[in-house]
Amino acid sequence: PGAPLAAVLAAVSAAVLAACAAEEMPGPEEGAAIYAENCTACHGYRGEGGDLIGGRNAPDLTRIAARNDGTFPRARVLSQIDGYHRGQVPGAVMPEYGVLLEGDLVPVEVDGVMTPTPRPLAAILAHLESIQVP
Repeated sequence: PGAPLAAVLAAVSAAVLAACAAEEMPGPEEGAAIYAENCTACHGYRGEGGDLIGGRNAPDLTRIAARNDGTFPRARVLSQIDGYHRGQVPGAVMPEYGVLLEGDLVPVEVDGVMTPTPRPLAAILAHLESIQVP
């Protein structure tokens, strides 16, 4: 009689833990995997950018904060990745990544406000923050 109850409690506990984990901000490691799959072709494995075909240049992603007086501009970075401002910058060549807008929402602090953000997008943000250099 005690074994089925223990199994049910174990299953419920696992489900609760999984739900909590999905709502937490992902770490840089999760973002690094998504970055490797989507961003390295232009920005390089280390995020240092470089020359693109057609004479354009992919920016150095390791110096985002340095270009913004030492502050990592989360809202602007999220908007650049998700394509929200696409078309407002003449000659912008960065593609939209619709798949990064799918998935569970996690709370991300943006300008002092907890903002529901798709987990893959939050993961890339965490990775980019982690690779900043002075």
